[in-house]
Amino acid sequence: MTETASRRARVWWVIALPLAVGLLLRIWFVFHAARVAGDALIYGDIAKNLLQHGVYGFTRMVNGVAAAPRPTLIRLPGYPLFMALCFKLFGIDRYVAVMLVQVFIDLGTCLIVAALARRLFGERAGLAALWLACICPFTAVYVAVPLTETLSLACIAAAFYALERWQAAGAGLNRWMVAIAAALAYAILLRPEQGMLAAAVVPAMLWIAFAPGFSVRRGLPVLAASFLTLLPLAPWAIRNERTFHLFQPLAPRFATDPGEAVPLGFQRWYRTWAVDFASTEQVYWNYDGGPINIADLPDRAFDSNEQYEQTAALLEDYNRTSTQSKAFDARFDAIATDRIHVDPLRYYLALPVARVLNMVVRPRTELLEIPLEWWKYRSWPRKTALAAGWGFINLVYLALAGAGFYRWRRRWDGMQALAWSMLATILLRCALLLTLDNSEPRYTLEFYPVLLVFAAALWRDRTAEEK
Repeated sequence: MTETASRRARVWWVIALPLAVGLLLRIWFVFHAARVAGDALIYGDIAKNLLQHGVYGFTRMVNGVAAAPRPTLIRLPGYPLFMALCFKLFGIDRYVAVMLVQVFIDLGTCLIVAALARRLFGERAGLAALWLACICPFTAVYVAVPLTETLSLACIAAAFYALERWQAAGAGLNRWMVAIAAALAYAILLRPEQGMLAAAVVPAMLWIAFAPGFSVRRGLPVLAASFLTLLPLAPWAIRNERTFHLFQPLAPRFATDPGEAVPLGFQRWYRTWAVDFASTEQVYWNYDGGPINIADLPDRAFDSNEQYEQTAALLEDYNRTSTQSKAFDARFDAIATDRIHVDPLRYYLALPVARVLNMVVRPRTELLEIPLEWWKYRSWPRKTALAAGWGFINLVYLALAGAGFYRWRRRWDGMQALAWSMLATILLRCALLLTLDNSEPRYTLEFYPVLLVFAAALWRDRTAEEK
């Protein structure tokens, strides 16, 4: 074997080992932590009706018999189309097949993250990024649930890798510009808030394009990428105009179809006290369909004994039917108004910040068989220990990323636009999360492609340091 062939063999095994570990980890999650419920079934229903009836909508039952599907616009088409393709290839309702496809997509994301780290910081950093990405349990576990997260992570990683390649190729009209646009466009088609990714990447493209000096010619690739990013939204907007007679290029703020009631009063009341994910599952998701137990509300949900009694009476009335109404909504809104008047700083600042911090640092165990109130050690000591371990791992990733970003910042190597763009995706997403009612750790999972690249800077090669 020649020296070159021997070196290639070593490189192959160095890459194959973390990928093999990552594959085993993800396969284990698919067969031990899979969850097909909630939004996963919503996406699946849309995908089935698209294949079987040519209607982008939900199954409708009339007198116990399936009728023509009801069109919907509450979910963008990116993930339902992906599921429809999987169902077409592997069979309707074959959710395990969808998960297995996501396994390989996520491993591809690991390779993209590693490739970006390698280009920025050298081979050692690229290998470190690959290991960190492959063994990361928080991204790995989401392959076992048919939701948008796995594909969104792939789009984020692809967008920043393409941005770096576009800059290296001269920031012109080239294939990397098209790759940036494709990643941004599909990210938005998966989830509307991924417009934050475009809001971070496009200004970075402008920064790169105009760094040598302003000219219209230099701005043309950025304009073309922006146009290509928005172009796929046009068919969706046209379909919504024809079907629902309204302009809706994304998805509605409250995920409701035209004519459906939005419980604004309940949501406003919920925001006056909610912080953790346990409240999301026990209260927020139960409204209009399930009972709400006042014992599940924390002490901060009441400012006085009188308010406790008022809330208890309202929940007792609601629980008789577990169905929302305008009357219930008005009563929730009245309580919310009183609570906001008592402490507006709590409502507008303290609680939103607390919800975001909870999403960032809470042990990411929402897909595991671990109680929502995992911190009650006396009730379930082993599961409390497991949750604490997952929380510690999450903090380790955050710490590595912070230290890596600090080290990278000491020597940008002309990559300031890329670095600040990556950081901006986290900051913009945090700003958006401040406006949400419910705390869900998966909303901050999209930080991880960026965190992994930042962390890899700690393993920066000396040759890269000396450039």
